[in-house]
Amino acid sequence: MFKNVIVKEPGKSYLNGLTTTDLGKPIYELLLEQHKSYVEALEKCGVEVTYLPPSEEFPDSTFVEDAAVLTPNFAVVTNPGAESRNGEIVEIEEVLKGFYDKFHTIQAPGTLDGGDVLQAEDHFYIGISERTNEEGARQFKEIMESEGYQATIIPLKEFFHLKTGIAYLGNNKMVVAGEFVEHPAFASYDQIVIGKEDEYSANCIRMNDFVIIPAGYPETKRKLEEAGYETIELEMSEVQKHDGGLSCLSLRF
Repeated sequence: MFKNVIVKEPGKSYLNGLTTTDLGKPIYELLLEQHKSYVEALEKCGVEVTYLPPSEEFPDSTFVEDAAVLTPNFAVVTNPGAESRNGEIVEIEEVLKGFYDKFHTIQAPGTLDGGDVLQAEDHFYIGISERTNEEGARQFKEIMESEGYQATIIPLKEFFHLKTGIAYLGNNKMVVAGEFVEHPAFASYDQIVIGKEDEYSANCIRMNDFVIIPAGYPETKRKLEEAGYETIELEMSEVQKHDGGLSCLSLRF
């Protein structure tokens, strides 16, 4: 069960943040509305939300997931792969001191984005991407194994982040899309397969009694509900314009 969530309000500088998409410039007022709905959905799931103010000097800092990876007993402060985002970890570490006594850190030249880390029970999967390099993945694997977890490194071929195309729902159920559908690392899971046209919706999040999904993907909604999950749909257009998804916007623990 998740008890706490950390989110961060997007600043106006978000409009000038990093992106690889051609979906157009975000509309700031609509972004704020969508972020507000996101926070309300989290609260509906029964968690306590810590709401951080915007940081205009860090345009991408609303994507708080990339700055840390959290477990029940310790936090790992990452070293984001985009140089413009490195400073985000200072605030996140300070906030996390209100929840954790034990910390690990990823050290340069290693880089790691939290969006490249997926936890499935006691197993962590680490994607090597444009933002997470081999050294960062190695450091993270070593940290997790020293704490009694299993860890597997997975070089990415298609997706921007590992969690762009995969989500763990608990009870051995894994949502998979694209390169992860036939991937041997996930063969032991009961898979909910997302088709090519619906790949964006593979980035969903299980929050206690609900699965939160992006709006506009009726086939994904159907598959999840047939699997026994109650869903909450959220508009994510302005987040998607900057390579973001549902998991990116929060730290959940």
